[in-house]
Amino acid sequence: MMFAGPMLVAMAVDAALGWPDRLFTRIGHPVTWIGALIAALDRQWNREEDRPARRRAAGVLCVLATVGAAALPALALQALMPGGWVGMVLTGLLAWPLLALRSLDEHVAAVARPLAQGDLPAARIAVARIVGRDPARLDEAGVARAALESLAENASDGVVAPLFWGLLLGLPGIAAYKAINTLDSMIGHRTPRHEAFGWVAARLDDAVNLIPARVTALTLALASPRPRAALATVRRDARRHRSPNAGWPEAAMAGGLGIRLSGPRVYAGGIHDEPWVNAQAPDPGASDINRGLGVWRRGMLALAGVLGVMALA
Repeated sequence: MMFAGPMLVAMAVDAALGWPDRLFTRIGHPVTWIGALIAALDRQWNREEDRPARRRAAGVLCVLATVGAAALPALALQALMPGGWVGMVLTGLLAWPLLALRSLDEHVAAVARPLAQGDLPAARIAVARIVGRDPARLDEAGVARAALESLAENASDGVVAPLFWGLLLGLPGIAAYKAINTLDSMIGHRTPRHEAFGWVAARLDDAVNLIPARVTALTLALASPRPRAALATVRRDARRHRSPNAGWPEAAMAGGLGIRLSGPRVYAGGIHDEPWVNAQAPDPGASDINRGLGVWRRGMLALAGVLGVMALA
């Protein structure tokens, strides 16, 4: 495919550099720009005095405005790209900020280090940066589960799904995906404020992640120490998850490592009683986070290899 080369460049640059703090301090990040637009539209268009039907319609307009604001400039830039190697590299550089390879790796590794040293308070602080659970109520197993679940789910949302849509549609595809994913994270919640306004954003996010989540599950399963067990766990447990997509990579990670994930989750608002994934296996510990990072890294290297072959072809 014609966009395999640019996506490989984006992976390589992001793995090497991430998004430097100095750059973030100066200009922010494309996702924060998208988030600022969504927050403004939420304040202006999501009026609590409006009826649910009107708020749903406003939510549709919010989605269209946000996706258009991300995808149309990307489409214009792609149309201006020169051909050959120069265009491939420039397109890859523009796609680079929309991946989260290095950031995800660093955030999960930051949980593993203090947990391995027996410093549970520091591990709780680190895991609170990547999940929305109440960290004060997490024991060692709870911290490890949260880190591994975040790693598996964000392998799809932060890397595989952007690559998938970038591979299919180039810059407009990867930009539109990040807009949709950010919309879901900000307004796609079943809360009184966002039940109606964010309904379309949540359903659209489910749709665009349908194939990438399953590709991620296969990738993690094949990169794991126990591919057959990982695939068996995916077949048995992936559909039992509350999310139509997150259960697939989580089940692959749980089965591949021989540990259990999901289960009851403690949030500030109370306990959410979720079903276990790979329920008969033991809880994970600090060493399992590092094993999970190994699976993730091998899987991403394999995807890079596939992109390289496609680019050469």
